[in-house]
Amino acid sequence: MALSLRCECGRVQGRVETDQVYVRATCYCKDCQAYARWLDRPGVADAQGGTDMVAMNPAGVHITAGSEQIACMSLSGKGILRWYAACCRTPLGNTSRDGGIAYVGVVAMGLWPAREMDAALGPRGKTVINSGSARGKVKATPVGFVTGGLRIVRGMLGRGCGGRDRCCFLMGRGSRFARQLSLVRQSGAGSTA
Repeated sequence: MALSLRCECGRVQGRVETDQVYVRATCYCKDCQAYARWLDRPGVADAQGGTDMVAMNPAGVHITAGSEQIACMSLSGKGILRWYAACCRTPLGNTSRDGGIAYVGVVAMGLWPAREMDAALGPRGKTVINSGSARGKVKATPVGFVTGGLRIVRGMLGRGCGGRDRCCFLMGRGSRFARQLSLVRQSGAGSTA
């Protein structure tokens, strides 16, 4: 089964293969909260600061339109890469700086239809990570955290990227970025790397 992936304005479009998903989780880490604030758009994070993420193999993500709109930022010189649609600032996914790692955290707000996503991946909040950083009371899910973490590790070690480019739609060949990277310091001032 595949879910549609698209930015809010529809310029970036693609699909996500649900058989490549490791786990759906809500992340409350301070970096995800800072990224949501940087995007400055409603719906990225919930009221407690959690972002609905779909951890998966990047081989299951396919961009079919609007790749020229995809931009990248990072909150530090060594932080994860956060990919978004520059046209409307819709978050798309997070990757490590090493595109050879079989992991992308797709931000669920760009996946639809929501009912099919819930049926295929389970409901939002079933697995919660970094609940200690939430801006309000959030129920921790220790069993979901452990089983989800094990699924991610198993997927990263067992699947690889299938011989495709280093990391799906996100990175160019070799170690060069497909797009110019914006480095955003904690103060919010940005530079390019």
